Amino acid sequence: MKNILILANGAIAKHFIEWIGRKRVAENNYFVLSYHRDSLPDNIGNNIDVLDADPTSYARVSSMMNQHIFSDVFIVMDDKQDAIYALKNVRMCDDKIRIVFVNQWDDEEITKDEDNITVLNEDEIIAAHLYDNLPNVPLVAQNVGLGKGDIMEIRVPYGSTYAFRHIGSILQRKWQISAIYRNEQLILPTNAIMIKPNDTLLVIGKPTVLDGVYRSINRRVGLFPEPFGKNLYLLIDMRKDLKDIIEYVDESIFLLEKLKDVSLHIRVIYPSDFILLEKIKSYNDDNRIRVHILYDNDSDDIISALEYDIQEYDIGLIVSGVDTFKSKRVQKILFELKKAVYIFGDTKLSNLKECVVLMDGEEERMEAISSTAFDVSESLDLGLCLCDFDPDGDFENKKIIIEHYENLSQIFNTKITVQQKIANPIREIQKMDNLIHIIPFEEEIKDRAWHKLISTQIKDFFFSIPKHPKLLVPFTPNEL
Repeated sequence: MKNILILANGAIAKHFIEWIGRKRVAENNYFVLSYHRDSLPDNIGNNIDVLDADPTSYARVSSMMNQHIFSDVFIVMDDKQDAIYALKNVRMCDDKIRIVFVNQWDDEEITKDEDNITVLNEDEIIAAHLYDNLPNVPLVAQNVGLGKGDIMEIRVPYGSTYAFRHIGSILQRKWQISAIYRNEQLILPTNAIMIKPNDTLLVIGKPTVLDGVYRSINRRVGLFPEPFGKNLYLLIDMRKDLKDIIEYVDESIFLLEKLKDVSLHIRVIYPSDFILLEKIKSYNDDNRIRVHILYDNDSDDIISALEYDIQEYDIGLIVSGVDTFKSKRVQKILFELKKAVYIFGDTKLSNLKECVVLMDGEEERMEAISSTAFDVSESLDLGLCLCDFDPDGDFENKKIIIEHYENLSQIFNTKITVQQKIANPIREIQKMDNLIHIIPFEEEIKDRAWHKLISTQIKDFFFSIPKHPKLLVPFTPNEL
């Protein structure tokens, strides 16, 4: 439920509030400040609260904004000075809140220095609608498509789970981000483009799917594993995980308790120990934990079952042992589905103290995992450390990455520690304790022993550092 504040006066405000009452958007509550009751329609909707008060009064506006958390403020006033005072008052109360401002005076100076504001120019809107009615003129987007919600514009609010995500990390099945509008500029999306707050996404797809996408984009930060999905999925291969199964289940349940409003699905493949299977089944409670056992050992059927589970149960985070994850087919399907993956390490979840991002100098890769790093840090109540370990001491080219993380630190209101050290990054991270290592999840993670002799890249040592659990965040490099 979102609260909308409307500072109203005049004929346009009257028609606007009348429209609100007729359309009845159930997810919104409206609070109207107006000192002329005759400016408002006779019949007010049930979800509209009207306060007969001066909308230009700082005391009144401040009091209202202290009582309620508003997502948007609409300033719809027919007097120019009143509108200017109202705008200044709102900005003194909250300098980041989104404002929709009706400009009836063709004066661009009023809002030229404002950020996070949508200005509706009365004369331009009327002229645009007149132009649309001329013959031989293409129709605007609202009249393109089926007209059944298959084309949708979605604004990305502050705190959205989609903010600061790369396009390439978002699974788009039965829908697609076709364009991004930012600062009145059109951006054609590529895998490397990062979505930012206040972007407007032009999306196309099945109307029922787009409704879900809209709700997902408007969810707040702190709901990890969104936007990859909602629930957890423990994948157990009894050929490889037999001695660790109960520990894996217990660790997954610990993770389940740390996250909000999620459920855990346990999928067992290649079952062999039926006593152990009965133990696993005992965890099934039909509410937050569900156990699924696949007795068919055909590899194609297993992959099909994994894909079905992940889609059917809205899985966002896959939990797995490293030996199970080593399967190339498992890696491939998880990568294609753009899901985050947690790999167990020797350190238990209950002993973790911080999340660590090890910088590799590639700005695109580091940005791609940044938002998830902050989200996980908040969700699991862990510190966040950005480590720059460079054998050559070349710290200069990492400044942009550090600035990016520091900016996100302020946005998410989460502290971050930055470590810079002339050292071999592989040796340094092996010395560290009680951490979860956050890494980009790329298309192929290789395990080549000969390559480790000459490499200092952490991705070449992924399978050979069992000490730390790892979180793989989907990353697709930009197309050339």
